[in-house]
Formats: sequence, C-alpha cells, structure tokens
Amino acid sequence: MTALPYITDRDVAGRLNWPDMIEALAAGHRLPRAQIGDLFLTRGDDTLMGRAAWVEGAGFGIKTFSVMAGNAARGLPSVQGVMVLYDEETGTPRAILDSKLVTRWKTGADSGLGARYLARPDSRELVIIGAGEVSGSLAEVYSALFPGLERIRIWNRTEANAARLVARLAAQGIRAEVAPDLAEAVAGADIVASATMSRVPVLKGEWVRPGTHVDLVGAFRGDMREADDTLLRRARIFVDSRETTLEHIGELKIPLAAGVISPESVLGDYYDLEARRAGRVTPEEITLCKNGGGAHLDLMTARAIIAACAVNPETGIDHA
Repeated sequence: MTALPYITDRDVAGRLNWPDMIEALAAGHRLPRAQIGDLFLTRGDDTLMGRAAWVEGAGFGIKTFSVMAGNAARGLPSVQGVMVLYDEETGTPRAILDSKLVTRWKTGADSGLGARYLARPDSRELVIIGAGEVSGSLAEVYSALFPGLERIRIWNRTEANAARLVARLAAQGIRAEVAPDLAEAVAGADIVASATMSRVPVLKGEWVRPGTHVDLVGAFRGDMREADDTLLRRARIFVDSRETTLEHIGELKIPLAAGVISPESVLGDYYDLEARRAGRVTPEEITLCKNGGGAHLDLMTARAIIAACAVNPETGIDHA
C-alpha cells in the first residue's frame, strides 16, 4: 500500500496561483452549504484546535493544529498542524497537508474572493494595515486580482517592520512603500486590508472615503476588533461565513451585543454573493467584508492544492 501523500510548500512550488485559488473558493460556494464543526481545547496558554467540514460534492476534511505559547523559546513554530482530506464516497483518507500551507492560501484567497465581489474593478490604491506574513500574502493577492493597482502602501505600528515587508515584496517584484500616517493613507485608498492582532479598533470610519472596500482579516477571537463603530455604521457589511463570524469574532460580536449593528446589518456571506454574482451596488458605497475563515474554506483550498499537485491515491504526488 502506498503511503498517504503529505503535501508541503515544496510540492506546490510553481503550481498554484491566486486567481485559480480564488476561483476554487467561488466554485465551492456553488455547492450545497457546508456542515462545519470546531473543537477547541486549552491548557493554560496552549491551545488545540480542530476544524472540520463536509461539503456535498466536495468530500470532507479536518484541519487540526496546536498553538503552543512556549515554542518560540524552543526554537519551534508557535502554530503547527495538519489537514486530512477524505474521499466523500468511501471515507478513505486521500492526503495529508501541512496546515500552514492550507491556511496561507485559504486566507489570501478568502480576501481575494471578497474583493472580487465587492471592490471597485478600477481600484488604484491599496493600503495594508499590518506587516506580518498575512499582509505579504494580501499584497500578492491584490496585485494579482487588480492589475491596475498603481500604489500599495504598508502601515504598521512599528515602522521598521513595514519597511522590512516592503523590501520582501520588492524581492518578489511587487512595488510597495511605507505609509507613515495611517489616517492619510486610508483617506486616499480604494481598498483597505487590515491584518493585525489588535483588540481595539485601529481603523476609523471617519478616515474612509466613499467607494472604498474594506477587508478585515486580523481579528479571530471574541475580544478582537480592527474597525470602529463608525465604519460599521457607514459600510454595507458582508462576511465570508455567517456561521464562523457573527457569534464568534469580536469584529461583529461586540458591536452586535452593544446594539451598534443588528444581525440584519450583515447583508450576506459568500454563498449569498456567489448566488447573486454581485455585491457592490454603486461605485460610491463603502463595502466591508470580514474574513473569518472556516473549515469549509480549508476544505475547498485543500482540494485545489491536491488537484494542482496531481495527487493520486495509489501513486502519491506527481513531482514532474
């Protein structure tokens, strides 16, 4: 019996691109709504998570990963894990994928799909808030999706980190610059993408001009937010998944509890947007999309990855 394929970055080098991955997520949302379920266990500051999904016509899978607070001191990654993809008919495991690989492509394509529905096609200026790995992926995604982009600006609380990201992007052929003043940068942006670990809003609605699309990626816990109440009141709000955002992520959970917005303020998720094949109504409106993730998005991403790698259950990965 052939060993189950284990797919890492090495196996996808040169085989994946953002437009194809975005289309894979769009296609996944034309299938029936997913069944999803999460497992969350803690031991002090350490966490074990499992995120499972079953999509009729796409099979099922589970991504499981640990977040270990002491790993930095051990010289190990804080987050480690795998995703197992199963055949829908037989339940046979098809492949194991490195969870970091799945998360990177899922997170970026998630934001890209939201922008495809909601951002103005003639967008020229992008501002990215944050300078971590996700911010680098967002620069790649938006550059691929909006070839008319003329300016990418990076803002980070620590300006030196923004400068380092600008340098990394330059090495990839993506031109970007440091934004020293966030309010000024946002005021001139067509798209604002935020990927921070902030627990208090860093993006103020008063800065955002009409016609802007706002992509909120960073907040993933119930006590985290990136956008203030003013922005939520001004924007037409969408989410990638109602099930994974409204009651779980502070970006929406906190203002919902405070009565700043209502559940009806969230106008749709990707299933709704794909059914309509549209999201933005006028060029002047502000659109906001919360990228909250979800196991069904991991499943759609993993399927696209193994297809690109030409994984055969009998012979493994095609490295030709």
